[in-house]
Amino acid sequence: MLTNSSILITGGTGSFGNAFIPMTLNKYNPKRLVILSRDEMKQWEMAKLFKDDPRVRFFIGDVRDKDRLYRALEGVDYVVHAAATKIVPTAEYNPFECIKTNIHGAMNLIDACIDQGVKRVVALSTDKASSPVNLYGATKLASDKLFVASNSSYASGHNTHFAVVRYGNVMGSRGSVIPFFMSIRDKGLLPITDPRMTRFMISLEQGVELVWHAFDDMVGGEIYVKKIPSMKVTDVARVIAPEAKHETVGIRPGEKLHEQMISAEDSYYTYEYPEHYKILPQINKWAEDEKRIKDGVKVSEGFTYSSDNNVEWMSDADLQAWLTTNKEKIGKF
Repeated sequence: MLTNSSILITGGTGSFGNAFIPMTLNKYNPKRLVILSRDEMKQWEMAKLFKDDPRVRFFIGDVRDKDRLYRALEGVDYVVHAAATKIVPTAEYNPFECIKTNIHGAMNLIDACIDQGVKRVVALSTDKASSPVNLYGATKLASDKLFVASNSSYASGHNTHFAVVRYGNVMGSRGSVIPFFMSIRDKGLLPITDPRMTRFMISLEQGVELVWHAFDDMVGGEIYVKKIPSMKVTDVARVIAPEAKHETVGIRPGEKLHEQMISAEDSYYTYEYPEHYKILPQINKWAEDEKRIKDGVKVSEGFTYSSDNNVEWMSDADLQAWLTTNKEKIGKF
């Protein structure tokens, strides 16, 4: 589907974009891959990596600016929406800015994609959008609802299809727990918010593959949730710094003890597949649509998918192997 097409990714210089771009170029050979973001320095640095590749284009712009989106989306077939204000404390202290990017930006992108005739859009979500307890999660829940409902929100109809992918802690991404622990492990003391805390563990490569699957599988309005292992934060700390002591510092404002990606309320509309779950829309009886369900099996009533009740757990050996393989990339993006 993506082969010889024109693709645009918003927020494309972030962690996800740095994985999605080379992987997509290698697998699908798109005609054009446009990186839209507002950070000129990140674009400058990324452009050095692809300076001899005529398929890669850079476009300074912000999802808050609808006019700029219209220009960027001319001739684009597929869009990945990765732009977001996503640092939880930053969102708590700058709520207006978080809402402008995560909600108003989603609305701008949806309108522009429909008007410019984009075929399919996949928006990145987060575990924090499931039963949100912080502003970032609340804005991403609103964003998810916008993308789901926009499959039928125009009275005259349209041909743009929207879906969402949702996943939790991305291993080794900048600002996440693994590079943080690695940066201070020589001090011999690691701060632990709560010894009971658990997190999902997904690689950027797995996130990219989930987006590819969504593009191929979607009818419109689905939320895709990847099946991934969990790990206790204390175990992550122990693998990274076996000799270090742990200091319990308490949960930060807006932080959850465990990550959740499917709530009990979502269980009535959720189907299971070998490698993922799919939350179907509650509107328009789409949750009963065989084209969306396909070969899925409905989960039991009250089912939740969270990092503490997961059936799959990452072992110390698996994490150590991942750290060894990815040591040059940890915390870089």
